[in-house]
Amino acid sequence: MRIDKKISELLDSSIQEFLQILSIKAVNPSMGGNGEYERALLLQKILEKYNFDEIKRYDAVDKNVPEGIRPNIIALIKGDDRSRTLWLLSHIDTVPEGDRSLWNTDPFKPVIKDGKIYCRGAEDNGQAIASTLLAAKTLLELNIKPSINLGLAFVSDEEAGSLYGAQYLIKNNIFNNKDIIIVPDSGSPDGSKIEIAEKGILWLKFITYGKQAHGSMPHKGLNAHRIGMKFALELDEILHSEYHAKNQLFDPPESTFEPTKKEKNVDNINTIPGTDIVYFDCRILPEYNIDNVLLVIDKLRMEYERKYNVKINMEIIQRNDPAPPTSSDSEVVKRLSNAIEMSRGFKPKLIGIGGGTVAAFFRRRGIPAAVWSTIDEVAHQPNEYSKINNITSDAKVFALTAIFK
Repeated sequence: MRIDKKISELLDSSIQEFLQILSIKAVNPSMGGNGEYERALLLQKILEKYNFDEIKRYDAVDKNVPEGIRPNIIALIKGDDRSRTLWLLSHIDTVPEGDRSLWNTDPFKPVIKDGKIYCRGAEDNGQAIASTLLAAKTLLELNIKPSINLGLAFVSDEEAGSLYGAQYLIKNNIFNNKDIIIVPDSGSPDGSKIEIAEKGILWLKFITYGKQAHGSMPHKGLNAHRIGMKFALELDEILHSEYHAKNQLFDPPESTFEPTKKEKNVDNINTIPGTDIVYFDCRILPEYNIDNVLLVIDKLRMEYERKYNVKINMEIIQRNDPAPPTSSDSEVVKRLSNAIEMSRGFKPKLIGIGGGTVAAFFRRRGIPAAVWSTIDEVAHQPNEYSKINNITSDAKVFALTAIFK
């Protein structure tokens, strides 16, 4: 097949471009980095080497970064039907490296070893940048016009909520309801799963206020730590009991409510803590309304305030209500499924996930979106990597998806 041959011809140069992109740090500013600006400039220069019909940059204003902007880039190949676009959407920001001692190589200097590229962001979401760009370059080199417009979108801020990225582009009407979206930001090692639904996300912070006292005289204080622990454990049990439905589209099939982060209260052992802070990570099935979940939580919170004479404040750190699932009969699912079956020889399975991707923003706007890629799921881990074979095989699928009618 011409597409296979051209992908092989372009692979070496594409990998070199990918290594250059990865070597520029793009840690999200909310996580201590300087953002995506420098990486976006390089990516724009790379795109300008190829014969795209249109390349545009959309800069979201953010005074918290040195340059004052968060860049988003789109590159377009016009199709037979120019009224709508198949978008392949990747994000250019990354998370920090974490504990450097757990890395075998410098996390921000890409290294190729045994067919893998090791670097922070190599999988999340660098592989998508590489594979979607390779797919587009292949069609351009072969002068194959896609059946509808093919758009590559490279966005900022995905790791911290997409306010300056996908959400910014949506608000600026870059996409329309006739478009279809593929987000290569989740997947499986064999590429056999297409994500069409996501759980809602609710991150909560609870601060329990008691009264600090000496450890030898607890009767003079009010132990916020003890009450906070009791509250967290009871809340954990109530939420799991109240919201126990199962949906086999997801793995795990039920809603999850996990107490996670615990902030330090006092520095020494012999002090009764006057405050206690704990966080919950909740992933909620689309069957449930998050407002109702919050009512159940608030009821228990007020009960504890009355019972223990404390104050418990609740802060919503992040809330993403479940978006309507993408229909299994939608064009994006059919196009992508056909391309996978033609390329891989099997029919993919449709699934839901507990993680959040930018696909949810499109689904809420009535724009069908599917999430797919071939990855080993090593995102955010030490020694994160991308397989070169996955880049080429995914590029073929994306190219086929673009030319199907």
